[in-house]
Amino acid sequence: MTRSIHIEQVSAKRLSRRAFFAGAAATILAVPARADDADDPYPLPPFDYKRLPPDFRRAVVAYNGRHWPGTIIIDTSSRQLYIVLENKTAIRYGCAVGRDGFRWAGLADVGRKVMWPRWTPPKDMIARSPEKAKWANGMPGGPDNPLGARALYLFQNGNDTLYRIHGTTEPLSIGKNASSGCIRMVNQDVVDLYRRVPVGSRVIVMAEGV
Repeated sequence: MTRSIHIEQVSAKRLSRRAFFAGAAATILAVPARADDADDPYPLPPFDYKRLPPDFRRAVVAYNGRHWPGTIIIDTSSRQLYIVLENKTAIRYGCAVGRDGFRWAGLADVGRKVMWPRWTPPKDMIARSPEKAKWANGMPGGPDNPLGARALYLFQNGNDTLYRIHGTTEPLSIGKNASSGCIRMVNQDVVDLYRRVPVGSRVIVMAEGV
């Protein structure tokens, strides 16, 4: 990564994938998609979740960890995002994570939430892809914006990390290492997460191999 931020490394002892989701696959229940918000300027068309492998479709799973309800846990190895619920359960969503050289792990907090966010490519992204320079001052939010329908801005110690959990115009990238470090979700899924998560919520990003 070229972004000059500090991400606290997460140890295997503190974040054990087995401790969180052991046996989860045995107790999966479908979670129906909810309608768009009434004030949404761009209502979403239906998305056929059968286009995604089963492991990347929204579901309720068993949760055996110790984190408070409302905590977001991102497993970069399996490309899955969880939000902890009550009663030892969590909602699992498929996601896309950073491609090789752009993945990261650590702790952050949701510092800001935006509906149909404006996208401003970082300078290092413009250097890699000069065609994005036309959006150096920002691309307005909307159906063609790569941040999709919603964005949760990840902060650390009050500072914007430049990483986001956001929607996508490329839903078939879900389940892949495809981004520049941000966490992508199907638009319908990020809308659902957006409704459930207040500003200040803790986000735990687990490194591969943990």
